[in-house]
Amino acid sequence: MRKKMRYYIADTHFFHRSLNEKMDQRGFDDIDQMNEYMIDQWNSKVRKNDEVVVLGDFSWGNAKETTEILDELKGKIYLIRGNHDRFLDDKNFDTSRFVWIKDYAELNENKRKVVLSHYPIACYDGQYRRDEFGNPKTFMLHGHIHATQDQQFLDAYQDYVQQQKHPRISDGQLENVPCQLINCFCMYSDYVPMTLDEWIEIDKRRRNIL
Repeated sequence: MRKKMRYYIADTHFFHRSLNEKMDQRGFDDIDQMNEYMIDQWNSKVRKNDEVVVLGDFSWGNAKETTEILDELKGKIYLIRGNHDRFLDDKNFDTSRFVWIKDYAELNENKRKVVLSHYPIACYDGQYRRDEFGNPKTFMLHGHIHATQDQQFLDAYQDYVQQQKHPRISDGQLENVPCQLINCFCMYSDYVPMTLDEWIEIDKRRRNIL
């Protein structure tokens, strides 16, 4: 039996017509086709007992529409609240489909810390932690900026920070500053929720980091 997995994804924006037609230019004929494709992609990977953390802006639909989408998706779903998750303000929406709904969270995964927010956090808790091999032990996963110019700004910021040196606390030796901001934008993964390790590789490929 396959072990339970934990996946992450951001900014699905179910029912958000203008994102398909304008901002993201997703290329679907209409939102029905977009919703159906995202549901199929999600369920192609996620199983009943898997965990999926949505990093905000899950749905632009109302309470009824969003519930219908949730009923079709596999897995135990956790939600980091996004600025477009307006269905949460509807008193008729049943939040029980989500295991929890938070503005911010920190999780542990395979001896690594995962910081979760809809918005990217430049200086996140645990940023300087490394393992015994010098690899980063903390990753900041976010959404919100899609594939906009803000992504270019954030990439440039990370490149700058990672080139800086700071003294290691234990012995004063200089080392590069770790900065692991990963945008889990759904279009980067073709709308499939991904594991932390998969998002790390997607981010490296997107930024041409070998």
